[in-house]
Amino acid sequence: METEGAQDERAFYACAAQAAQRIKDFVNAGRFIRVISHLDADGLTAASILAKSLFRLDAVFRTRIGKQLDEGLVKDLAAEEASPIVFTDFGSGGLDLLRRGLSRNEVVVLDHHQPLGASFPTLTHVNPHHFGFNGAQDISAAGVVYFVAKAMTASNRDLASLAVVGALGDSQDKNPQRELISLNRTIVQDAVDAGCLRVETDLIFYGRETRPVHKALAYTTNPFMPGLSGEEDNCMGFLVNLGIALKTEGRWRAINDLSTDEKQTIYSEIAKFLSAKRLPNTVTQSLIGTVYTLIQEDRGTPLRDAREYASLLNACGRMDKPGLGICLGVGNRETALDEALDAFTAYKHVLAEYMEWITATPNVVEERDNLYLVNGRGKIDEKMLGTITTILISSHLLAADKPLMAVTTAENDMVKVSGRATATNIEAKLNLGAIFQEASSKYGGEGGGHDVAAGAQLPQQFTDEFIQLIDQMVGASLNNKT
Repeated sequence: METEGAQDERAFYACAAQAAQRIKDFVNAGRFIRVISHLDADGLTAASILAKSLFRLDAVFRTRIGKQLDEGLVKDLAAEEASPIVFTDFGSGGLDLLRRGLSRNEVVVLDHHQPLGASFPTLTHVNPHHFGFNGAQDISAAGVVYFVAKAMTASNRDLASLAVVGALGDSQDKNPQRELISLNRTIVQDAVDAGCLRVETDLIFYGRETRPVHKALAYTTNPFMPGLSGEEDNCMGFLVNLGIALKTEGRWRAINDLSTDEKQTIYSEIAKFLSAKRLPNTVTQSLIGTVYTLIQEDRGTPLRDAREYASLLNACGRMDKPGLGICLGVGNRETALDEALDAFTAYKHVLAEYMEWITATPNVVEERDNLYLVNGRGKIDEKMLGTITTILISSHLLAADKPLMAVTTAENDMVKVSGRATATNIEAKLNLGAIFQEASSKYGGEGGGHDVAAGAQLPQQFTDEFIQLIDQMVGASLNNKT
């Protein structure tokens, strides 16, 4: 597992340019290109940026979305005619798997996860970790793909706003200002310069421009606010009691319709409400931050606010409709937006049900020596597990400052595992990606990711041993033991 050293921005851009040239060579030779990407918001925006770039070059290509890079996917790809394959938002954590299964293919990996495995002659690999950057906060996969697209032609700068959506979808705004930093900040500036993005500070509620205030409050799950998130009736009563007018001239008001004083009132009363539930101030503070508006998108659509756009894409992927997300990303809207909104509504209902089950059912969340464990086996859909762990770790519902691990059943007698660390854990040099990779390999599984967020899959019969080992390894890391 490679670690970050001195940051070398110029070398990173040079590597992106080399990958851009290789892809252009494929196109110029008339070769059929396969694009393979992950199903979350970052993966869908990464795939969309690459698809739009290839379309502009009149390339012949096909895009495929998957839930993970594993032997099954690699075998499927190897069974097809040998042709160039571009992986986005996964690949770095499975280089040995790609080397074993796809050595006869020309492979390009555009990823931001921690690299694992050896390179091979037919591989072109762009990864920020090679140049001292942290892929969990400095740049997302969509950002990596954007810099490759920008190197193809400067006219692709208009795709920067999609990379902003991808970074926010990957929660790379976890800081007091809720802003994108480092390489992401360069992408933000490109989007602003291209006339695609506006940046300001405001309340961060889901549906700032599109939903009635009470619905925007109820749809906000990051952070999760017990008694408000997912509870529209409660949110309506909360706002009415504050004297906030929900309608004007018969039309529902959105967050952007509120005055500064009204926003301040809502913020202050939420702070009191959550304080009464013994939640820390950081939960309320995270409701104000940097807002990214895609100004070329139509007003009144969820595509105008970058975080809302990311949530919509994530819902498409998690609800088995990733094709809708790609349609939105490349601009082929037509009926796709309506269908995506339906998927999002269903997605939010499922999340609310999971959170209600977790918070209301005894012993679902178990405190171990060095971590919290959520047992979702037989209950939580494997595609929703990562989202659930993100919500839980960011909502400060857990008493101690420990990382969180959640498990659930997966296909083919496997178990899916998702882990998230707190900011304090990362400051203490905890690296969940490295720990998950090492532990899963001991039990015939696969794992990896970032220092702050990781995942793994392994045979179900080793679940208990795996959990125990992770607990021990986390404890050893946090206590600086070897």
